[in-house]
Amino acid sequence: MLDREELDVCERDIATAVDAGADGVVVGALTSEGRVDERALESFVLAADGAEVTFHRAVDVVEDVDAAVDALVRAGVTRVLTSGGAARAIDGVDRLAAMVERAAGRLQVMAGGGVRPQDVAALRAAGVDAVHLSAKRDVPDPGGPGGGAGAGYETTDPEIALAAARALTDAAASVVG
Repeated sequence: MLDREELDVCERDIATAVDAGADGVVVGALTSEGRVDERALESFVLAADGAEVTFHRAVDVVEDVDAAVDALVRAGVTRVLTSGGAARAIDGVDRLAAMVERAAGRLQVMAGGGVRPQDVAALRAAGVDAVHLSAKRDVPDPGGPGGGAGAGYETTDPEIALAAARALTDAAASVVG
């Protein structure tokens, strides 16, 4: 649970991001009991002043998912980013489907967490509104961060991103067709 000072900092950060041109913000806050902190969330939504608000993967540790979805809807959140409580979204697909059903169009459910292009069809079939993935690959480079043996860096792999886009297009076509 955030205290007043922490809430003030978050509210200022959110307002600053929106004032600087951000279309939305990603936030999350839980109570010490592991439920959505509705007081904090309502202040975040107010600070966003009409910009989209996404609740992040903090929801993945909430036990009562129905109550969490209802709290997010009450607060005016646009979407929830979730893996369905699993390390990888594809492994949480049943919980994702339950969240979609509970949300009933009142909240977008975005699957994220270890998403790979080959997972997209099953995630879309579960009813998720969107998928989030890093599409990254490791690049070995002895001069990367930290230097030394085994050093390197991560970068977005255009082929993975393209494969994910194709998978989304194919999944959408199968829903329409």
